[in-house]
Amino acid sequence: MPLSALTGTRLRERRLAAGLRQADVAGAAGISASYLNLIEHNRRKVTPQVLDRLAGALGLDRAALEGGQNPALLEDLRAAAARGGLTPAELERLEEFADRFPGWAALLVRLGSQAQTLERAVEALNDRMTHDPHLSQALHELLSSLTSVRATAAILADTVDLEPDWAARFHRNLRHDSERLAAGAEALVAYLNSGGEQAGQGIASPQEEVEDWLSARRWRLEDAELAEGLEGEIAELQGPAARALARGHVARAAADAQALPEPALREALVALGPDPLAIAERFQVAPLVAMRRIASLPDLGAGLVVCDASGTLTFRKPAAGFPLPRFGAACPLWPLYAALARQQLPIETAVEIAGQSGRRHRVVAVSALRHPLGLRGPELREAGMLILPDSGGTGPVLPIGSSCRVCPRPGCVARREPSILTAEAEASRF
Repeated sequence: MPLSALTGTRLRERRLAAGLRQADVAGAAGISASYLNLIEHNRRKVTPQVLDRLAGALGLDRAALEGGQNPALLEDLRAAAARGGLTPAELERLEEFADRFPGWAALLVRLGSQAQTLERAVEALNDRMTHDPHLSQALHELLSSLTSVRATAAILADTVDLEPDWAARFHRNLRHDSERLAAGAEALVAYLNSGGEQAGQGIASPQEEVEDWLSARRWRLEDAELAEGLEGEIAELQGPAARALARGHVARAAADAQALPEPALREALVALGPDPLAIAERFQVAPLVAMRRIASLPDLGAGLVVCDASGTLTFRKPAAGFPLPRFGAACPLWPLYAALARQQLPIETAVEIAGQSGRRHRVVAVSALRHPLGLRGPELREAGMLILPDSGGTGPVLPIGSSCRVCPRPGCVARREPSILTAEAEASRF
């Protein structure tokens, strides 16, 4: 009979049951204690001759240490018995049970595995539901204010010949940001002390899981990786929906890379700049394809958000200084949503996020229309907004926020719900 991969486990169990030490059994079998330790942990193969001597040292027949018909089933049964608190007397008869009733044994293992999976799912959901989905965004806003205060203070401290007008402007910014930081911190503490009753409860979605995977890769999928496949990494994602979304994203990225290769894209960027419409025209691709390819280059520091006709964000790649809502809807003033109503008419503007102390971004938004089922089928709209760093021009700036829940901007005509930073925090700037 062939030796089982679990022969070492059987050997260790029988030795412990007999109350013998490794050194004693190893000495009786004529091998070293370290070698016996490796055998017992199934890290070294054991020859039939050595197994005969080990069985003799334990006073057993060699067949008692050899594998049964289904050693994996026995191991699964032992694990299920350990979770269920089975008595030692019954544990000794697991092999007999598996030999006499293999069907029942397999059913017990399957039900035990399902129960364990459900327990883990409940634990994960409970952990997610006990966290305030808006807390991280509120903390981000406070940290942004703190960063702004430090940056302004550093400019005032390090610049000796600062012009009076600029010095006065920096002093006003410093005062406003410090007051907003203090008021926001007080409001957040009060909000937490109240138990966060106003906050919704968030559960990780497949989209979040895929975006976390992309973020861990720094949002970079090399053309060579797309060609070779990323199925190994995708298979490690937890949920089947997340794996399906990841495969769809990789397939689309591969198609984009084929239509607009990176070397050609970089040459176009030198000639045209990060203009997705001009690049799309040069390569005869859709503007959204050009946007996705521009956002895939890490050295540009570009972000990208995509939404469907309902306004739901279906893709979120952040840009520095442009926080994106992880839960709930985004700011309704985003040009992304205006582009939905303007079929293939691009919108380009400079924007300033509330709480970023004058930091601006240049955004380009455009929508696309599809009829996947033909003339009588539904009309599907999709809009994308490319987020680029702004060099600080003199044109008009559109004030926007991340989401109403954490936006401190006062008097916004598009506000749909109060900010958790409270009206006092908003009024502190004025």
